[in-house]
Parts: sequence; structure tokens; C-alpha cells
Amino acid sequence: IAFITDFGTRDHYAGAMKGVALGICPEAVLVDVTHDLPPHDVLAGALELAACYRSFPPDTVFLAVVDPGVGSARRGIAAEAGGYRFVAPDNGVLTLVFRETPPRLVVELTERRYERPTVSRTFEGRDRFAPAAAWLAGGTEVAALGRPVTTWETLRVPEPVVSEDHVTGAVLRVDRFGNLVSNIDRQTVDRCAGRGRVEITAGTYPVTGLVATYAEAAPGSVCALFGSTDRLEIAINSGNAAERLGLGRGATITVSWHSPPVDSRLSAP
Repeated sequence: IAFITDFGTRDHYAGAMKGVALGICPEAVLVDVTHDLPPHDVLAGALELAACYRSFPPDTVFLAVVDPGVGSARRGIAAEAGGYRFVAPDNGVLTLVFRETPPRLVVELTERRYERPTVSRTFEGRDRFAPAAAWLAGGTEVAALGRPVTTWETLRVPEPVVSEDHVTGAVLRVDRFGNLVSNIDRQTVDRCAGRGRVEITAGTYPVTGLVATYAEAAPGSVCALFGSTDRLEIAINSGNAAERLGLGRGATITVSWHSPPVDSRLSAP
């Protein structure tokens, strides 16, 4: 069971969910992907989940609890997609996974026998979602957890805009090193290869160039590269790009192509 939450590690919340899971499925292997998402940031949860889930073995159960609507009428769901299982509030945290791998089955968590006898309206992660994940890890089928649904909540995740001579994207997340991770993927840039000299701008700041690794840039210089998720990042070798440039989520990233000038001496008279 892989855990992704905004609970942090100072309080008992993450540990309580693990305890409940082990009480139901003692043989489960529990993995902390992260508990340090910004509080209530569903998009951050969706991005982290999409970045990591393919690294896990098939049949892993992902328990993604970023739940600003806890205790409200929003549903809890479980899903099967791409050979993995997912348990989460129905608030869009599974948007990017479902975009990459359309789910084979999604159910609403309605079967009371797969949750704790008393469900706290302020801690459904412990009382509803963790038990569901543990039952799945123990061999229960997704279909047993509730009635099938054919619609679910999705987030509006900005897409890069491609024009004749440039791509305009946006920063989606800032990692702990201060790297500005954009929504511009390598494929989009590769499709435009050969159009001329590449220029990259972060906000209004010109970036010195596109490198393959952080170490290729001079220490302290701003650079651009495709990171481990194949998205364009703005980074500083041994520094924090977000702090230096004063940029964060939503900042504009532009990749432009400039054709070399035509030498008039080579033109026909």
C-alpha cells in the first residue's frame, strides 16, 4: 500500500492510517510516497501520484488522501487502472492517472463492511479509505467495495499551447530543490525540433540554455532541462530557482524557435 497525503509527519494521522491498515492486512508492505503535500492541494497530490505510480509493482494499492472536502457529500472511490488499484476521495486527485491509463472499473465506497464500525466525519482517511485499501491489499476485489460509477470528478490541469514558433506552458509544481516543473513535455518540444535556435523564458527571465543534466550548467546559473518525469524544468545548479526568480505555480514558461537570418549574399540577383 503506497500512501500519498497532506498529513505531514508531526501528528498521528499518517501513523493511525497505517495502524488500521495493518490491523486488517498484517502482511501488507506500507510505503510512504509522501505526506508533505501542501495542505488541501489536490493538484499537488494528483501530480505526485502520476509521477510515481508506474515505478511500483503491479497490484500495488495507492491510498491518496488529500481531502479538503472531508465530511462533506463528496464520495469516496476505489478504482482499477493499468494493473494498479487506487483509493481516494472523489475530488480529482486521480485525474492524471486516469488521463494516462483509463480505469477499467471505478466504484463508490458504499459497502460498510469494508470500513471501520464508526466513521469520523473529520478523519475518513483512517476510518474509510485506509480500511478499503487494506482489504484490497488482502485480496478483496475492487468490485466488492461498492456500486460502479461511470463519472468522477476531474481537475482542470493546464496544457501547453503550441503555435508556429513557440510553446507556452506553465509551472505546475515546485519541488523541494526549488526546481520549477512545467507542463511542457519532451514530446511537445521534440515535435518542434529543427525550427531554429531555441530560447527559453521563465516569466520574464531568459534562461541560458537547455542542458541534459543539472551538472552541465555552471554552478549558480539558471538552466532548463527535462527532468525524471520528462517535463521541462527550470533549475539552478546547486541553487533554488523558485527563490532566485521569484516564481511559483502558474508562472509562464515559453520555448521559442528563431530561424537563423538569411545571408543576402546567397540570394539570387
